Amino acid sequence: MAMKRAVSSAVRSLASSSSIFSTSLSSPALARHLHATGGSKKIVGVFYKANEYASLNPNFVGCVEGALGIRGWLESQGHQYIVTDDKEGPDCELEKHIPDLHVLISTPFHPAYVTAERIKKAKNLELLLTAGIGSDHIDLNAAAAAGLTVAEVTGSNVVSVAEDELMRILILVRNFVPGYHQAANGEWNVAGIAHRAYDLQGKTIGTIGAGRIGRLLLQRLKPFNCNLLYHDRLKMDPELEKQTGAKYEEDLDTLLPKCDVIVINTPLTDKTRGLFDKNRIAKCKKGVLIVNNARGAIMDTQAVADACSSGHIAGYSGDVWFPQPAPKDHPWRHMPNHAMTPHISGTTIDAQLRYAAGVKDMLDRYFKGEEFPAQNYIVKEGQLASQYR
Repeated sequence: MAMKRAVSSAVRSLASSSSIFSTSLSSPALARHLHATGGSKKIVGVFYKANEYASLNPNFVGCVEGALGIRGWLESQGHQYIVTDDKEGPDCELEKHIPDLHVLISTPFHPAYVTAERIKKAKNLELLLTAGIGSDHIDLNAAAAAGLTVAEVTGSNVVSVAEDELMRILILVRNFVPGYHQAANGEWNVAGIAHRAYDLQGKTIGTIGAGRIGRLLLQRLKPFNCNLLYHDRLKMDPELEKQTGAKYEEDLDTLLPKCDVIVINTPLTDKTRGLFDKNRIAKCKKGVLIVNNARGAIMDTQAVADACSSGHIAGYSGDVWFPQPAPKDHPWRHMPNHAMTPHISGTTIDAQLRYAAGVKDMLDRYFKGEEFPAQNYIVKEGQLASQYR
């Protein structure tokens, strides 16, 4: 009963989200199948495996074992629901189902990379759903060309990610990680921490991207009395800008040398892939702290590792890598002054209930031939949402 109430509440909270999708300019005839064609559907979900942790929380629905809490509902309607974490390589479980699946559900936390090649093989595919936010694990141009519908649960984990970003900023500014390691290792060396620990007050924080997450972060930073800057393709509403006290910087390279802390909050697109390369990092203030919960591929992996080693980046924290899961020899695992984690910020239990509810709502609409909430569409009728263009 508690689970049902939580899911119901999550649906209501998502319904109030604002639109991010621009009206399609192409013909509806381009779409392969905007909605279900009728009959039993084969639905495949790709999630991370929880193993021994699966039974510790009844609301842990974002894993293979939890299966978004929709297995009984789907199967009671005659649909086939297959869930796996095996997503890589020609012999993986996902690959076996590509030719005849109708719907593929994936998450940013354990992404099923939907390439143009996979789309070409998926003759029955109608719908690609992201349980969460961020559909860049899908070749969106190939999906649009094939007439597929791509949608995500917009707004489902923005609070979760913004809170996590604030935590990471404080962890870096206060040099927390070395202190934790001292405590865990039985050491006591205050100087080893204090020589690079600062207050957040008075520092200049810049967010690259001021969408839903970026705006929430700015609102949460205001009480710390920081100097707040933001760069985005669009200016915020003047009232919101006044409320947060954030100042707009139209030129990214003008913003960078002003910032003590930089937070990445832009989606991964063709324009932002590799945005922070060696040359752009060199434009940042020496000793800058960087937080990235957006996407790992926005950063040049080796350039970040080199800048952390040289001290140009004094600290780097985030939960996004490329690829994911990150290999054991990924350079960020071993670079100095990092506070990296696996991709966890947007998959709190609260967020899981919201994005599970959103997926169920869209599947229900899909079966009934109804439109999704407009803001959830990433590809519709051959047209990409504005933030991915």
